[in-house]
Amino acid sequence: MSGFRGRWILTEVLATGAVGGLLVVMSEQAKQVPDRGPLPRPTNPLEARDYLKSSAFAAPLLDSVTLATEEFTSVCPITGQPDFGTVTIEYRPNQLCIESRALKYYLWAFREEGAFCESVAARIADDVVYAIAPRRVEVRVTQKVRGGIGIVATAVRPV
Repeated sequence: MSGFRGRWILTEVLATGAVGGLLVVMSEQAKQVPDRGPLPRPTNPLEARDYLKSSAFAAPLLDSVTLATEEFTSVCPITGQPDFGTVTIEYRPNQLCIESRALKYYLWAFREEGAFCESVAARIADDVVYAIAPRRVEVRVTQKVRGGIGIVATAVRPV
């Protein structure tokens, strides 16, 4: 066993099968994401979504959790220009919570992703449901004014 301390993120699935009653997934490539130190750059939002899920931790007794960032960047799928904005995620935990470092990694994956603000809000909400299955999640993405127009998109997922 190597001295690596962190998590492996599956980046490409070669085959799956059952061995001794366990589901085994074989990967051609797996990316190491260290528990400490600088994060490597995610290659895409799907990879980052899996890290978000693998980093979730047991939820204490809470009514709600709000995570917010003022530093969200994606790319306009039409013009290729950068879109800057904010993201706020508010959820009611069920059994798991989102780890903030994993969320930073996940949001970083959108930096060069061509996506409309509305699609980003919906995708983040869906990925939070995938990662932690909260009782409820609300995601608000605010795109800063560009060309005289700002956008606020909200996606709500009751689970």
